[in-house]
Amino acid sequence: MSDHTTAAAAAPQDENQLMQERREKLKALRAVQANGGGVAFPNDFKPTHKAEQIFDHYQHKSTEELATINQHARVAGRMMLKRVMGKASFCTLQDASFGPSAGRIQIYVKGEDVGAELYDAFKHWDLGDIVAAEGVVFKTKTGELSIHATRIRLLTKSLRPMPDKFHGVADQEIKYRQRYIDLMTDEAARKRFVARSRAVSGIREFMVQHGFLEVETPMLHPIPGGANAKPFITHHNALDQEMYLRIAPELYLKRLVVGGFDRVFEINRNFRNEGISVRHNPEFTMMEFYAAYWNYQDLMSFTEDLVRDAAQKAGDSLLLTYQGKEVDLSQPFQRLTIVQAIQKYTEAGENVHSAEWLLGALKKLGMTEAKHGLSKRSLASLQVLYFEETVEEKLWQPTFIMEHPTEISPLARANDQRPEVTERFELYITGREFGNGFSELNDAEDQAARFHAQVAAKDSGDDEAMFYDHDFVRALEYGMPPTGGCGIGIDRLMMLLTDSPSIRDVILFPALRREA
Repeated sequence: MSDHTTAAAAAPQDENQLMQERREKLKALRAVQANGGGVAFPNDFKPTHKAEQIFDHYQHKSTEELATINQHARVAGRMMLKRVMGKASFCTLQDASFGPSAGRIQIYVKGEDVGAELYDAFKHWDLGDIVAAEGVVFKTKTGELSIHATRIRLLTKSLRPMPDKFHGVADQEIKYRQRYIDLMTDEAARKRFVARSRAVSGIREFMVQHGFLEVETPMLHPIPGGANAKPFITHHNALDQEMYLRIAPELYLKRLVVGGFDRVFEINRNFRNEGISVRHNPEFTMMEFYAAYWNYQDLMSFTEDLVRDAAQKAGDSLLLTYQGKEVDLSQPFQRLTIVQAIQKYTEAGENVHSAEWLLGALKKLGMTEAKHGLSKRSLASLQVLYFEETVEEKLWQPTFIMEHPTEISPLARANDQRPEVTERFELYITGREFGNGFSELNDAEDQAARFHAQVAAKDSGDDEAMFYDHDFVRALEYGMPPTGGCGIGIDRLMMLLTDSPSIRDVILFPALRREA
C-alpha cells in the first residue's frame, strides 16, 4: 500500500522505513525493466498543457460544453494528493505553473480505462512521485476541473517521503537548507522567487531601454576594491598568487567608462567575509550602473524611476505592505542631507553642528572611545554615527540621504562648496539601506591621495579599508568623463517587493552553517 494516501499520513512512520519501502518499489520497477517491460525512469513523455492553461481555458465552461469540446490534454507533475476509492481513484499533480489552481490539476483514474494491471500499480505509487497523465478535460460532479485519464505513467520514483507538515520555527532551517522541499510544498515560496525573477528581468529591460550596455567583470580580483569590506581570500595555483572574491565591480565598470562606454551596468554576485543577519548574506546580488555626464542628482531621479518600475513588474502596484506597514512608492522620494535628517527626526536641532554635543550624545548611546575612536573623528563623521544610531530606522518611506563625509567615501567626488562632504547619497526604505550612489571621483591625483589614506587606515588596523589600486589610478590618468554611479541591493529590494522579513527568504540557497 502507498505510504501516503492524503497530504498527511494517518499515523507517522519512521522515515527510514518509508524510504526502504520506496526503494523496494523501485527495485521491483527495475526487475520489470530487466524483463523487457520498459525503463524505470522514462524520459520520452512530452506534456501539451500546464495546469494553469487548462484552468484559464476551461474553468468557466459547463460540463456540457466540455463534453462537446472533448479537449485532450497531456500533463505531468509531482503527485501531491491521492485518494484510492476501489475501481476509481483521484490524484492531484502539481507542475511549475501559477495562478488560481496553484499549478495543480486533478486526475481521475479508472481501472477499466487505464487497464487493471496499471491501475493496480498506480494504487501503490507514492506522494512525491513524478507522474504523467493524458486524457480528456472534464468536470466532476462537484464541479472540479479534472482530466479523465486514458493513460497514466510513473516517470520518476520518489525515494523520500514528502513532509507531512511544513510550518513552525523548527522547519525554517529546512526551508533554507533544502529549498527544493520549500518549493515543492509552499506556493508562496514559489511565487516569491518567480516575482524576483520577473523583477530582475524587468531591471535588465529598464536599463537597456535607457541606453545602458550590460557587461561582465571579473569575480576574481588581484586587489579587492570598490567598497569598504572584508574580502574572501583564495589562491590561484597556475598564477601562484593570492586572489580575492569580488566585493564590488565598481572599479572595473569605471575602467569601461574610461574606455568609452558611456553607460554600463552589471547585475552581479558580490562576496563579503562579514556577518550574517536578516539583512546580510556573505554572497549577495547587486546591480551597479555608471553613466557618463551624470551627477548624483541625475542618479537619484533615475534610481527612483528604476525602483518604481521593478515594483510594478514584480507585483503591479506601487503601494506596498511590508511587515504590516504601508510603503508608498508612488510619491516623490524624500531627499535630505544627513544634517537635515538628524534635525527632522531627532531633537538635536542646531546641536548637530557641535562636535562636543555629538560626542556626548554618542557616549550616552553606548559608544566608546576605545571601540569607535570618537575623538579622532571629524564633525561630519560624528554626524554620520549619530544619524546611523538615531535616524536610520525611522526612514520607512523612500528617502535619499545625501552628503556623506569625504573621509569615508574614498571613491566619491567632493562637494565643490563643502569639500568635507561628497556628492553622495544612500537610499533608505523601511529603515534599511537599499542603494548607494555618487558623483564619481575622476581626478586621478585626488584618487591616489584617497587611496593612500585608505592604506594608512589599513595599516592602523582597519581591515575593511581599501587597497591602493595602481591600475585604476592609471586608468583615471587617461581621463574619465564626469560620471555618476550607483549600486542597488537586489536582495533587499526583493525583500521589500515580496514582503519577506529575512534576506534568506529571497535567496534560493542562502549561506548556512555546514550540517553536522
